[in-house]
Amino acid sequence: MSAPGESSGGKGGAGKGKGKAADAPESGATFKRKRGMFYKDLQPMMYGFGDDPKPMPETVELVEDILVDYITDMLHKASEVAEHRARLTTEDLVFLVRKDARKYGRVKELLRMNEELKKARRAFETQDVEEE
Repeated sequence: MSAPGESSGGKGGAGKGKGKAADAPESGATFKRKRGMFYKDLQPMMYGFGDDPKPMPETVELVEDILVDYITDMLHKASEVAEHRARLTTEDLVFLVRKDARKYGRVKELLRMNEELKKARRAFETQDVEEE
């Protein structure tokens, strides 16, 4: 994680090709992440939670580093839960947040909304096919 005073150069470091190596999986492979991937999404979120409308790039980068570390940690834990299966499922992540009522409720709400959107898309696509 970069220190608050560090900058990867430029606004959010997007497109610079610099990335930090994530924890290497057991296979020995290393992954580099693209910095600035969440930069444009984090700015309005930070503003919505009380930050300045134009937060300092270093602050956004720090929040992004924390976010990526959290997501990476959750995916590592979920892969441990799904160890006996060939792949991760949504239920593995739901299992990890089951004791945190706010996260669990939000995950359930987002999954329900996703299903509703899928149904609406299918209905819309069916209408388009019938009209042709």
